[in-house]
Amino acid sequence: MVQIVDAALAEAARRAGDWLVCRLGCTQCCFGAFAINALDAARLRAGMVRLRAIDPTQAAKIEGRARAWIEAHGTEFPGDAATGRLGESEGELERFEDFANDAPCPALDEATGRCDVYAWRPMTCRVFGPPVRMDAGPAETDEDQSALGHCELCFHGANEDEVAACEMPVPHELEAELLGQIEDTGQTVVAYALLK
Repeated sequence: MVQIVDAALAEAARRAGDWLVCRLGCTQCCFGAFAINALDAARLRAGMVRLRAIDPTQAAKIEGRARAWIEAHGTEFPGDAATGRLGESEGELERFEDFANDAPCPALDEATGRCDVYAWRPMTCRVFGPPVRMDAGPAETDEDQSALGHCELCFHGANEDEVAACEMPVPHELEAELLGQIEDTGQTVVAYALLK
């Protein structure tokens, strides 16, 4: 799945050209907590195992930022702060909307603007920037209620057709199929996944 998404991103970036301004050091999308699924968490854990083996100093820096993130935000965590599993009740989901919105991702090296786990980053990070199809809310008609969304910093000066021509397909069905093969499909956030 990662190879499919990365290939789709490369093709979308090729078509977008200068409209896609995502570059090293552009970190707007690296602030605020967001939910990651069990596949994302497993990929991050595997990446950290590898990093601990090849660069324990770098791994320790990332783990230190993750611990600091949990220390700063754990008391307000809308779920199980001990395990990092996000809650699923209506109240917990509502609390998550305003949770840690200004906090930098612990994978972000703020000095360099680099994601220190880029190779293992979650799908949300992999698809942020280019136009992707999103749910536009409850259907008022029988027509498709999805819309294209993209980073607000990208596609300045492009019209709707030009944006649509750069759409990045996302294999949601494949991701759902893979999640269906996992026993625990609970969600978490990056900080907790980095420490397990």
